[in-house]
Amino acid sequence: MNGASRSRVGLAVGLAAALLLAALVISPMLMVSIPTIMGGAGGSTTDCDDDVQLEEASDSASSDIPRDLLELYKKHGKKIGVQWNVLAAVGKRETDHGRSDLPGVKSGTNYAGAAGPMQFLISTWGGKARIPIPSKFNGYASDGDDDGIADVYNPADAILGAARMLKRNGAPENIRRALFVYNRAWWYVDQVEEIAKRYAESGEVKLPPQADPACDDPLVEAAPSDVVAKIMEYALAQRGKPYLWGGTGPDAYDCSGIIYMAYRSAGLSIPRTTFGQWPFGVKIPAGSEQPGDLVFFNAGPGTGPNNPGHVGMVVEKGKMIEARCKLCGPIKVTGYRTRDTLMGFTRPLQNPAVLEQLKKLDDAL
Repeated sequence: MNGASRSRVGLAVGLAAALLLAALVISPMLMVSIPTIMGGAGGSTTDCDDDVQLEEASDSASSDIPRDLLELYKKHGKKIGVQWNVLAAVGKRETDHGRSDLPGVKSGTNYAGAAGPMQFLISTWGGKARIPIPSKFNGYASDGDDDGIADVYNPADAILGAARMLKRNGAPENIRRALFVYNRAWWYVDQVEEIAKRYAESGEVKLPPQADPACDDPLVEAAPSDVVAKIMEYALAQRGKPYLWGGTGPDAYDCSGIIYMAYRSAGLSIPRTTFGQWPFGVKIPAGSEQPGDLVFFNAGPGTGPNNPGHVGMVVEKGKMIEARCKLCGPIKVTGYRTRDTLMGFTRPLQNPAVLEQLKKLDDAL
């Protein structure tokens, strides 16, 4: 798991090895065999933005998951872009949705330092159970109820933190890999996946529904200029294609490759790599970014405090199109505000060389 469950992996090779890993609280209710998957029709649809409908909860989910937690699993799953039923299955397998009375669930830690309903190691949460947000370093500490505090015992905070961890490690596309990182045991992955299937009305672990491509039209129409609209049109048309390190299309791209080619589609030349794109554009204060601007992250190979290793392109406030990594699934529109590695924004269109290119394009018309 987040590290909290890893101790049990080591039980097979001895307690000494197990104590080096993160522990998972096991309640008696969680040790029962997993029931068979329940079926039913899927409830997802394709719509725009916040109107996208989530997988419907099965009768089993509705009867087993406390109502307030079910809403939190759905809310934060949708916000981060992971399957709510997988989040709920983790909560069930870890602490029976916080109902377990074992050490570390409601206060303190268990013998390996794990705490809260989603069983985070305190070290992976940020060093202590309650942390003001924002903080210089907070690990997966998250503020899910907007009270300014990331509290590992608060279900709203813990569920958001778990969603962020699953997302970082491969969810929603590679959910088995993400669950394996959460708790490094394949039997754990199998059990959580079975619970997740039982919680979904469809009886499956599906990819979260995506916005219909027709929803791109309003994004392009809202572009601040015809040039940005052309850049966005190209970038959005690459959705669904795979990530390829060094790729510049037409079949696959890396993070900076899709941006480089999107600008080329509008007749503009910018640096090819993330490392070149970061100093190239004019820095833009957070909150002032607009479509076509670039958003950079302290993530990826060769990264550093002023040397971002990953880049996306803003398509509207809070959203970007990105080619993230090979294990992260295809190119898609995602949110950037919840990424704790966000470094800043730039506007390539304000670089003097690009302004000169734009002038030449205007003169040629």
